[in-house]
Amino acid sequence: MRRPVLAAALLAGIVTASCQQTAQAEGAVAAPEAAVQADEAPGRKVAIFAGGCFWGVEGVFSHVKGVTSVVSGYHGGEKKTASYDVVGTGRTGHAEAVRVTYDPAKVRYDQLLRIFFAVVTDPTQLNYQGPDHGTQYRNALVPMDKEQARVAAGYLAQLKRLDLWKRPIVTAVEPYKTFYPAEGYHQDFMANNPDHGYIRRWDAPKVQALKRMFPDLYKPAFTRN
Repeated sequence: MRRPVLAAALLAGIVTASCQQTAQAEGAVAAPEAAVQADEAPGRKVAIFAGGCFWGVEGVFSHVKGVTSVVSGYHGGEKKTASYDVVGTGRTGHAEAVRVTYDPAKVRYDQLLRIFFAVVTDPTQLNYQGPDHGTQYRNALVPMDKEQARVAAGYLAQLKRLDLWKRPIVTAVEPYKTFYPAEGYHQDFMANNPDHGYIRRWDAPKVQALKRMFPDLYKPAFTRN
């Protein structure tokens, strides 16, 4: 949702506590098609991904065809610590994550995984992504059912057999706990703040990489909550 102007001004003062503005976006990687494809029943599904600052993760998946909702939030810790300032301490067990609702008739879970590893996250960075450091920025997959768990395990194994990155893959598969939506000003952040310094330098290139590398899955419109 679109936040008030005052909230935007206040946000500029607290951004340095979490998502930073000090680095250029890293290059995308040509992740392969999944050898283990998802076999999902009809009807909307939910997937959870943690891949660093949730602004960019949300921004990329919001431009994927078949995705009907992307919510930024916190996963892995308790309800009482599910707030931006507390999660930013890195001591809550939470990761900044996104909850993606999608139609498997238009985009399968394995295709979302491919996008995640190709343009969203660097799977070799342990407890950080780019300029953002702390356990809250870990990259992780959170399967929501047995089929997603099967496909996630298969794709990770496939990637680990390849030499796409110079360092070992450290992406974890974490059991689902409760997902807590983040504060309103974090939702649709890229769409609401296209000229924000962090968005322009770090996240907008990821969306451009999605458009370039996955033209059949890219959609120009941003999926707003």
